[in-house]
Amino acid sequence: MSAGSARARGPAMPGDVVELRVHGVSAPGVGQVLDPPLVQVAGDRSAGFYRPRPGCAHTGRPDGSTLEAYRWSDLPSGTVIRTLSLVFLLPFMLINVAVWMRPGNPAPDVVVRSLCRVLGLTLTALYVLAAVGVALDLVAWQCMSSSACLSGRSWLSWLGERPAGLRLAVLALVPAAAVGLLWWASTRPGRPFNAFRPPESTQSSHPLSTVGQWDAEPLMGRLRSIHIATAFVTLDGSLLAARAAQGAAPITVVLAVATGAILATGVTLLCTPPLIERAPASRRLDSAARMLRTVAIGLTIVVSAHLLATPTHWHERGGLPGYGSTLTGLFVAHAGLLAALAAVLLWRRGRRPGRSPLRGLGSLATAAAGAALAVAFSAGLVHRVADFLDRDAATATPNPPPAYTWAIYGFFRAMLITLVVAGLVTLLSRRRRCRAAVAIVERDFPNPPAEAAPRLRQVRQAIVRARFTEWLLPLAVLYAGLAGLGAATTAIDLLGLYPGDVIERYARVPAGLVDFGISLGGYLIAATVLALVIGGVFAYRTAGFRRHVGVLWDLATFWPRAAHPFAPPCYAERAVPELARRITYLVGSGHPVLIAGYSQGSVLVAATILQLPPHVSGRVALLTYSSPLRRLYARLFPAYLDDDMLHEVGDRVGWRWLNLWRDTDPIGGWIFSAHRSDTPPTVTGPPATVDRRRRDPSGLLAPPGDSVPPPIRGHWPGESDEPYTEAVRDLVERLGKPAGPAAHPAGPPAGV
Repeated sequence: MSAGSARARGPAMPGDVVELRVHGVSAPGVGQVLDPPLVQVAGDRSAGFYRPRPGCAHTGRPDGSTLEAYRWSDLPSGTVIRTLSLVFLLPFMLINVAVWMRPGNPAPDVVVRSLCRVLGLTLTALYVLAAVGVALDLVAWQCMSSSACLSGRSWLSWLGERPAGLRLAVLALVPAAAVGLLWWASTRPGRPFNAFRPPESTQSSHPLSTVGQWDAEPLMGRLRSIHIATAFVTLDGSLLAARAAQGAAPITVVLAVATGAILATGVTLLCTPPLIERAPASRRLDSAARMLRTVAIGLTIVVSAHLLATPTHWHERGGLPGYGSTLTGLFVAHAGLLAALAAVLLWRRGRRPGRSPLRGLGSLATAAAGAALAVAFSAGLVHRVADFLDRDAATATPNPPPAYTWAIYGFFRAMLITLVVAGLVTLLSRRRRCRAAVAIVERDFPNPPAEAAPRLRQVRQAIVRARFTEWLLPLAVLYAGLAGLGAATTAIDLLGLYPGDVIERYARVPAGLVDFGISLGGYLIAATVLALVIGGVFAYRTAGFRRHVGVLWDLATFWPRAAHPFAPPCYAERAVPELARRITYLVGSGHPVLIAGYSQGSVLVAATILQLPPHVSGRVALLTYSSPLRRLYARLFPAYLDDDMLHEVGDRVGWRWLNLWRDTDPIGGWIFSAHRSDTPPTVTGPPATVDRRRRDPSGLLAPPGDSVPPPIRGHWPGESDEPYTEAVRDLVERLGKPAGPAAHPAGPPAGV
């Protein structure tokens, strides 16, 4: 339905329960949640509320409830061009998510935020250095000084053989344009989220309740100015290093000092969260950040003019002077920041006894993955351009800096070791997972007929695959350590050594084999980029494929931008307040609300419950199914989803809460207790009534009138299944009864 479609209030009468369904990741349309014909009752084209059209067979239900659905799938997606652009901004998105994965202990909280933001700043610098490597090093410095490289390339020869200062100044427009493109994309006007603020403030003390309530634009504006300033001074530093190699004139030294001062100021601001996160009313800080950006842009103009005024004779040998050492220093900074982040997370105080030591390390794994992807993208781009420009294998001109070769070697080594360990973990854990699957199947299907044996094997295999999810976090932490080690090994480039020579000398591995691995790593990076591009296209055009890749994308873009200004925008900043406003309206109109959240929708629903005022939440029931709240979010985001938050959600709805889950689901799971018949209960009181396990599949053999057995649903929704219908009927009956006392802890909302 378009924004201009007819609106309808629907057929609900005062006192009728409204069942409000919130879909999961990347739903192709609201028709997946409600059967057509549909009519939009609120919202717009990107996100809105729908009901069956008045008068159709699906308007009312036997339990007296009225169906309504909230469609938000277009908020994190968009056009194909936008989807592809977000693929290349994936490292920035991962750095932003890393901030929200911090463990939540007060002591390291500020340090983790500072380290992630500084690491994000180095990724912006790396983005610029990749453009510098292509435009200034490979093209302006190496190719344009070689007649063999310019031969037959009229699009380059017009500037060839001209003074190096002129070539550098002209082609410096390429990285400057790349920075301008990022700047333009990050400041494009988004949707006016101010219209979707909650109807009134809440008293929840949990940080998750602040999603959609705090204005992130002031922080993003300051971060954007700092990143733009850093991007331009990175370009300035590359140009000044090339100029200083010809002789350090006094003006060159002055410009270099100014460049370093701007960079140091930006880093200092990022390392002072109380200052950078100051309230929106701090216009002085906003002006200071914009002034820093303006000075950096002006400095770039002065540096370019300085290059044009230099003598015509340049010593053009090898690569662009200073570029390789700058790149190596940046990679070493990556390693140092990741090591510092690991130290803070591992040695933090106040760790709860009995909690896994890996909990809270998701921040390290995600930050390392973002840095590794940024390095891989940069190295792959520079090497592919070098291969395109190189026509003579004997002269090997132009040549990318060796630091990129070390980076490719580190990426290939980290990927190879992680894949090998993942294979070993898969094999070693399979017996344990198989035993658990056999026990589950025997309990669900006692005394199965002989002809059901093939179907039993399929069910067991589905459970075995689903239980591998628990091993993903340890593997991610392993990759983080290897990626950090790979970044550290690039420091060997400062000694002028090549990976093949070092490994042959100390590890007795033939240099040819190492060179083959590096070449394979380069093609692996290119294949990774190609796979991400193809995945972005298919995720936009194909609903089935979009469901598989959308879970990671929607999980990441659920969180507001707090670390990197070039990360994709947060859809929860609209979805959560809009849900809260709609529920408040329905309850105020005399309609109790049963809100049902599937998969990622259950996370939106939980955050929404925390924003509802007590007189509204007292008339709300909650149904979650295939929910990742406990299985994924509580492990990856322990500062924002913990037992206290889950208990507060239950208290706010008077424990009118049911959660449906399956053993075949690799993403969703139980929230408070698994409630298996062969194990003692782990919780008591109201939380013990929340989780309801669903047998999957519902049967082994084809029912009468059908030719195939019931499907194994896994993570797929099941609104038409009998367990779902029973849960809805149960909650509708509870809404008709007086609500029990609900506890609402008081306290100011926590910020980022």
